[in-house]
Amino acid sequence: MKHWEITDTGLIRHENQDAFGFAQLPGGYAVAVVCDGMGGVAGGSIASTVAVETFIRTLTETGHSGHMDRAVQEAVTAANAAIRQRAAGHPELRSMGTTLVSALVKGDKVLISNVGDSRAYLAGANGLRQISRDHSLVEDMVEKGDLTPGQARSHPRRNLITRALGPDPAVEADGFPLQWKPGDFLLLCSDGLVNTVTDQEIMFEILHNGQPEDCLQRLMAISKQRGAPDNVTAILLMND
Repeated sequence: MKHWEITDTGLIRHENQDAFGFAQLPGGYAVAVVCDGMGGVAGGSIASTVAVETFIRTLTETGHSGHMDRAVQEAVTAANAAIRQRAAGHPELRSMGTTLVSALVKGDKVLISNVGDSRAYLAGANGLRQISRDHSLVEDMVEKGDLTPGQARSHPRRNLITRALGPDPAVEADGFPLQWKPGDFLLLCSDGLVNTVTDQEIMFEILHNGQPEDCLQRLMAISKQRGAPDNVTAILLMND
């Protein structure tokens, strides 16, 4: 498996509150994770960094025993507790939190997990498919039929999320098991990418423009051409 990562503050924000990580784990597993922090100056970057570090460390220490969903939920629970512990006694950090999207991989088996609106996509012979489901106000409105997906992209409240690490004592990740084939790609990204680059453009750059090692730079360039108002972070995994 090959992997590439990129992160950028964007053109408007003064601080990059995204964080990401990739690690090889015992037992032939690998994990990739992207977090998008929130909570004001310093708080967001602390929350996302703590989440990534705790998530990967917990998966490394606890093992898996074949139960990928249980292992990921334990890591999410540990990351949530670590953020809340870090915020305890610091009023300026009490509102901090973060999204999380991850891919736990072993061979052809993948478990995508997410909390919040950072996303995971699978790209392959059948095109591009979003695997994760946004925990957001506009996604709920789309499911109810109150908004179309196109309207959701430009809705003024599109950044309001309904689930995150940090705000509540307990949080549950949604899990999406899948199999991927040689030549398939997994993309994990913060909403700074998908708010500026369309799914069709993502699919083209991953599948049809060649040189996957340059794909993330090309996607970042598109985002910046459109103003990149938010931090942009992505990890691309290739099953080779």
